[in-house]
Amino acid sequence: MPHQYVITFGCPDRSGIVAAISTFLAEAGGMIAEAAYHTDPDTGWFFTRQVVTAGSLPFDVHELRDRFGAVARSISPESEWRVTDTGERRRVVILVSKDGHCLYDLLGRVAAGELDVDVSAVVGNHRPLGDITRAHGIPFHHVPFPKGDPEGKAAAFAEVAAIVGFHDPHAVVLARFMQVLPADLCAAWAGRALNIHHSFLPSFVGARPYHQAHARGVKLVGATCHYVTADLDAGPIIEQDVTRVAHGDSVSDIVRKGRDIEKITLARGLRWHLENRVLVHGTRTVVF
Repeated sequence: MPHQYVITFGCPDRSGIVAAISTFLAEAGGMIAEAAYHTDPDTGWFFTRQVVTAGSLPFDVHELRDRFGAVARSISPESEWRVTDTGERRRVVILVSKDGHCLYDLLGRVAAGELDVDVSAVVGNHRPLGDITRAHGIPFHHVPFPKGDPEGKAAAFAEVAAIVGFHDPHAVVLARFMQVLPADLCAAWAGRALNIHHSFLPSFVGARPYHQAHARGVKLVGATCHYVTADLDAGPIIEQDVTRVAHGDSVSDIVRKGRDIEKITLARGLRWHLENRVLVHGTRTVVF
């Protein structure tokens, strides 16, 4: 892949925003390889994602951040922006429990070169997924979460936080982790903690959504990849997908079909996050 810089930017919409950004890049000699724009009519917020060929600029990503920061502030003091370098290797830490289908899928995509990231570590609150993780040459950390012991659970989350902090990943993936993150970790990992929920949110939040769906006799079940917030299963949605179920399907059938959707939805959401295609504003996202 060519070496590129990715600029994401958002601010209250007004005239002249695109001109200001494109003029800045043109005067610096930057070649725009990809550009996307969107204005949300409900909030009046403008979004853009610009991909610039790194070799076309006479300075590195650090100076680009400094210079673009001045442009962003001149456009609006409310601007939200980021400049990332595709030459920086992306790192991921995955949190798991007992169900391994999402982990197997992600590890397979990484091994095949389809998902070009470094999985720095896998943390599990049970041991069964340790063997497959180590078979891929990835460290596995077993951190048990004692039931009915708030102090023990707090200590476990502190240990998980220390592991994640050591690796400083670009994404923390809750691949069916089945533990509710405390508010302090939601804040510390804001914008980089991704969860896969086995439901087409906002329907069937919380535990056992497939059982809830079966009880309601739904004809479609889905999965949602979203950012983690302190509000359970209510974070900004990155990606969703569905599959059809029949009236004769048992809960086991629905779980089996749902797992296929979970895997592909999580993989898409993670890829788009790592490519800086997801812009968050409030409770909503724009995915370029």
